[in-house]
Amino acid sequence: MNPTRPTDGASWMRHAESELLELASERERTAWVHATHINPDTQAISARAEARKIEGVTRLAAEARQLAPALSGGDLARKSILLRLTLSTPGPSEPAAGRELTAILREMEEIYSTGRYRPAGAPAPLDQQELSHRMESSRVPEELADLWSGWHAIARPIRPKFTRYVELANRGARELGFADTGALWRSKYDMPPEEFAADVERVWQQVRPLYEALHAYVRRKLREHYGPAVVPVDGPIPAHLLGNLWAQSWEALLPLVAPSGMEPGFDLTEILRRRGTTPTEMVRYAERFFTSLDFDPLPATFWERSMLVRPRDREVVCHASAWDLDYDADLRIKMCIDITAEDFSVIHHELGHNFYQRAYRAQPFLFRESANDGFHEAIGDTVALSVTPEYLVRIGLLDRAPGPSRDLGLLLRMALEKVAFLPFGYLIDRWRWDVFSGAIPPTEYNASWWELRRRYQGIAPPVARSESEFDPGAKYHVPSSVPYMRYFLAHILEFQFHRALARIAGDAGPLHRASI
Repeated sequence: MNPTRPTDGASWMRHAESELLELASERERTAWVHATHINPDTQAISARAEARKIEGVTRLAAEARQLAPALSGGDLARKSILLRLTLSTPGPSEPAAGRELTAILREMEEIYSTGRYRPAGAPAPLDQQELSHRMESSRVPEELADLWSGWHAIARPIRPKFTRYVELANRGARELGFADTGALWRSKYDMPPEEFAADVERVWQQVRPLYEALHAYVRRKLREHYGPAVVPVDGPIPAHLLGNLWAQSWEALLPLVAPSGMEPGFDLTEILRRRGTTPTEMVRYAERFFTSLDFDPLPATFWERSMLVRPRDREVVCHASAWDLDYDADLRIKMCIDITAEDFSVIHHELGHNFYQRAYRAQPFLFRESANDGFHEAIGDTVALSVTPEYLVRIGLLDRAPGPSRDLGLLLRMALEKVAFLPFGYLIDRWRWDVFSGAIPPTEYNASWWELRRRYQGIAPPVARSESEFDPGAKYHVPSSVPYMRYFLAHILEFQFHRALARIAGDAGPLHRASI
């Protein structure tokens, strides 16, 4: 126990939250600089700040255990629990090991973010965003398999680093009193980790029939297009045919799988591009959505400091994210915005995080997050669902909403995006839980990954895979160590929210159209 700290519970917690705020703000600022200016110097600076945060949280959690009697009951007890759960990647208390862990995290993220692959005939190597565009538009199986394999190859160097990351993170989790890092992640939902895992599996089993119906339909349409030599009559779908590098959402397949005679509705991407919409204007549309709900506009610093386009002069992390650098008013988003319907929706989602963050800024530091991370994501997802035809009419992007005859196209697009995502959102963390617990050893990383993808998603790799590969690392959240369960939970909460609204509102057109 630090002898200079107060020993009564309330005073100690005030000092602890002040220190946590300082550590978290420093970590966010250095992480922002590294994410928007990737180089060895920013990597080192960011890693040091991350190490200081991990060391500080670990020390404060140990002090809280010593002061447990003084921190019992009411808000103090709740804050003590949240303090132990602050870190997604806990590090060992030994400083050198903590610094090693943070360096590994930055190295893995940098390998991913700077990954490139040069397909045959391309004038230069393509980044993940460019490869994704090709995956969405190509209908040539050989080209798709090449793009898929080329991107997944970038993750090979991540594998040994990930193995060491698991060892170090587990040491840190055990020092905090958890069985392993996966148990720590599952403890963030106000129930025992084993109970949470069982509950998630139960929820998945409830929605699985809907996913399986979509899977069977898409497989049949793909077989009609590519033929039985490419797509089997039953069994898993080849992953490279689903219009996405990770086969996590399938909306790019809409023109291919739409029923004959289905009216397409409208093409928001074409509308936005025809109007010459800029990335900044895309964000302004989303801001006006929130101000129409009586929220204050975003601060001027948001527009001065956010990264909305990929810079030409440096490497950056393009994965879309919302930031609250000082846990007060320094709100930003980081995106390499494309003028597409998908990014139009993503921007609404990310600003949902920003407005949520600002709404909680007056709370004590440990109460500035949502009830759990699934709620934070669900707010953004639910807001993004408000991008309905009626909304697009109100903001001047459509002259009139399509009639009911075009509802099928809107609902099929939504199913290809959201229903298709559900098993992927679940299995990433299901795989990592077993990795952290030791149920999946390093020698079986890839085999176990594809076993889960077959079981839950019903997909298979387009080419033979071996343990020389590290296909989980080809998805951003694995090398960046971000828990993925929040996205699965967000989609489930989103469905439940809209079902409840539909029951309340009865046969309400816009609500009906926003439901699967």
